[in-house]
Amino acid sequence: MVDATPSAPTPRRALARCKVRMLPETTVKVASNAMNKGDVLGAARIAGIQAAKRASDLIPLCHPLLVGSVYVNFTIGDDYVEIETQVETIDRTGVEMEALTSCAVAALTVYDMCKSADRTMSIGELCLWEKTGGRSGSWRRLDQVQAER
Repeated sequence: MVDATPSAPTPRRALARCKVRMLPETTVKVASNAMNKGDVLGAARIAGIQAAKRASDLIPLCHPLLVGSVYVNFTIGDDYVEIETQVETIDRTGVEMEALTSCAVAALTVYDMCKSADRTMSIGELCLWEKTGGRSGSWRRLDQVQAER
């Protein structure tokens, strides 16, 4: 584990995104809250928040952090649900893993809530989009990298 004790606590933020691809009729059910298991996006939001707070329990050598805020937002397309998570803290190490974990678990929750209606679903495109704070400063995914994916 990297020694973070010499670092000063500073504001840090990370943004991650992924997509759950599905049949168009499944996205209609998600959007209209008509899935048999209930409110898909509400359950996925809570799962994403809980996951951000538990990242260090799941990832070896990941520092436990006091997570200040977690935002989990959704965009529904014709054949996908895009998940975007933002995690913020004031701490000695970054929150990239918390944002990525939040996004992945929210996507898994969408999958779980919809699997009885659609076995064709896939989860992909999980990546860090930006981070701020810390010794390395700010970073943002470049447009050309986005276009290649």
